[in-house]
Amino acid sequence: MIDANNVVQQITKGQLFDFAGGVHPPQQKSLSNTTPINTIAEPERLYIPVKQHIGVQGSIRVCIGQNVSKGEPLTTSGNPFAVPVHASTSGMVVEITEHPSAHPSGLPETTIIIEPDGHAQWQLMPVITDYFSEDKVTLLERICQAGISGLGGAGFPTHIKTNPQKPVECLIINGIECEPYISSDDRIMREHAWQIKQGINILRHIINPKQIIIAVEDNKPEAMDAIKTACIDDTSITIANVPTKYPAGGERQLIQVLTGEEVPHDGLPIDIGCLMYNVGTCYAIADAVLHGKALVQRVVTLTGQALKAPQNVWALLGTPIHHLLTVGDYDPQRQRSQKVIMGGPMMGFTVHNDLVPVVKITNCLLVPDREELPDIQDERPCIRCGLCADACPAGLLPQQLFWHSKAKEYDKAQAYNLDACIECGACAYVCPSEIPLVHYYRKAKSDIKHQAAEKEKSEKARERFETRQARLLADKQAREEKHRLAAEARKKAMEQKGGSDAKDKIAAALARAKAKRAAAQTNKDAEE
Repeated sequence: MIDANNVVQQITKGQLFDFAGGVHPPQQKSLSNTTPINTIAEPERLYIPVKQHIGVQGSIRVCIGQNVSKGEPLTTSGNPFAVPVHASTSGMVVEITEHPSAHPSGLPETTIIIEPDGHAQWQLMPVITDYFSEDKVTLLERICQAGISGLGGAGFPTHIKTNPQKPVECLIINGIECEPYISSDDRIMREHAWQIKQGINILRHIINPKQIIIAVEDNKPEAMDAIKTACIDDTSITIANVPTKYPAGGERQLIQVLTGEEVPHDGLPIDIGCLMYNVGTCYAIADAVLHGKALVQRVVTLTGQALKAPQNVWALLGTPIHHLLTVGDYDPQRQRSQKVIMGGPMMGFTVHNDLVPVVKITNCLLVPDREELPDIQDERPCIRCGLCADACPAGLLPQQLFWHSKAKEYDKAQAYNLDACIECGACAYVCPSEIPLVHYYRKAKSDIKHQAAEKEKSEKARERFETRQARLLADKQAREEKHRLAAEARKKAMEQKGGSDAKDKIAAALARAKAKRAAAQTNKDAEE
């Protein structure tokens, strides 16, 4: 467990730590961070996936043909690891179907399609102005009802994270945004620092941390000045100016930079007394509590040399990519074929359908020209240079992970801590053989997850079969026991009435049956 007071004293003195590995790719943030966040027109249709977070999918509560208001819940669930999704604007539900997902696989997932009516009529939740007088449970319920999950990339349900079972030494607000090209957090800090501060105040009331630290990378001086201005009267907040290095914005890496402590491989930040939130998540929390607004939009960076108008926009969740390409003035002549990366160049993935929608964790659309990010060449054999191991911020052995992942030796890959890979792409960035290492890791993780799900499904089927067999056996034994008891009862009743009379009646019945058979035989003989 860290000592929050010591951490703050070190930061105040300008003493920060470092993490192993990391790289320094060209930043390219000035393409999009020089203009204010733009509010854009609604698309013709919104494609809203019913699951946009880590956890359990909710049940759909609307039907085709139903009119919905902006902010109206589209799903509901009693499971604590489920958060609802909401209508991003008012309009009509025209279809509920499978639709390409905002995922590297692009596999279809259940999606609610809405045609906006142009009115953007809100369905607001009750405003909680005096949140200091509200209990923790009420505010957690509001955060859940607003559909807030982490906007920094992981998408973990915020209300679960905000209810730790251990004391919190440091509440860390992540304003690093270390990946090249992306500037959505930069702009939201510049323009909405006060609302971010309000979100931090709400988190402080719920969590009651000993110290609060806001971390901003030193390549964002305007954002740093805005945050300092918003917190100028709050001496309980410490602002850390973190050196630019990728991936300093990773949860474990940033904690190490600020505190000098490493989160255990099999543990969580709360195990050493830390909780971390993205600045966009803080903004959304303030929106939900103070303004009664569900999470229906987020800031998305539109960037890359194939766009004539790179910028940051407020994009409604469910907005298809082709609409944002129009906003960014996409020039197809600058590419050999359309290539759009959702996310940045390090951790993003190429989408293969321009109807893929913006979801809660979509922070960037990168549209590079033919020279900016050349197409990946055919990978060459690994030369065992070791550069990937030097660059890995998690201290892993990417070579071994690559070999075992490619060979589908997943048990060996797991033995090398595949699950600890944060998929930052630093290893692939420095690889002279152009091996898409992260691709192999993602594939291996997906296969392992699929195998685990199939094993769990098989185990549940086996348990159901064994339970059924046990139930059938118990029913059979119960019936046999019932018949046995009934026979014993009849026998006992007969004995009580008199054993000789019963025997005489049985003998008489047998004699009558014998006589009847004899008579039948006589008649048969006579006829012959």
